[in-house]
Amino acid sequence: MNLIKELVYPGRCAICDDLLLPGTERVCKGCRNRPRYVKEPSCRKCGKPLRSMEAEYCRDCMEKRHYFKEGAALFVYPSVKESLYRFKYEGRQEYGAYYGKQVSLHLSEKFRRWKAEALIPVPLHKKRQNKRGYNQAAVLARAISKETGIPVYEDFAKRIKNTVPQKELNGQARENNLKKAFKICQNDVKLKTIIIIDDIYTTGSTMDALALECKKAGIETVYCISLAIGHP
Repeated sequence: MNLIKELVYPGRCAICDDLLLPGTERVCKGCRNRPRYVKEPSCRKCGKPLRSMEAEYCRDCMEKRHYFKEGAALFVYPSVKESLYRFKYEGRQEYGAYYGKQVSLHLSEKFRRWKAEALIPVPLHKKRQNKRGYNQAAVLARAISKETGIPVYEDFAKRIKNTVPQKELNGQARENNLKKAFKICQNDVKLKTIIIIDDIYTTGSTMDALALECKKAGIETVYCISLAIGHP
């Protein structure tokens, strides 16, 4: 039955978007080695790849205070840039299954050590989500939840400020853009340890803004995971 379904409705490679041959799982043979995974050495705070084995923190984290305890990322951003663009803007929600599987496999040690009670996807503003049709961070969080068993709380936080896209800003402008952008809507289950989920980590301003609101709402420990991360 699955083979017939694949013949009629073939899937697409989560990296190059080419049609997959029946029986191929999520990524075509030619793309299996294309994504670059974040490896050691990496920043002990945000997870960015470092150039020196002697370094413990990236320059960004040495110069900036973060409200999350620790972060991690799966891919080095340039290697999956086109894939993430299609996932985020062109409706390729099906990529989420591949991403979620890879996150759970490659960051399994983090999940065991952090012992999080919930996954919190970074919310989109209502107008932007209505236009796009979905929140890519929530799609990713649901896929990770399916693999790890950690529940997703999609309505935990709301984006109440329709901010300018972060990619259009630099430095302090990113932080100012996100001030009072998020509101915590529920913590009636009294969560203490959470993981914020987002697609891309650049300076950490988005993670920090949401992490700060979570801590104000009583969350004791906030971790973060992004699908891809840039160099410091």
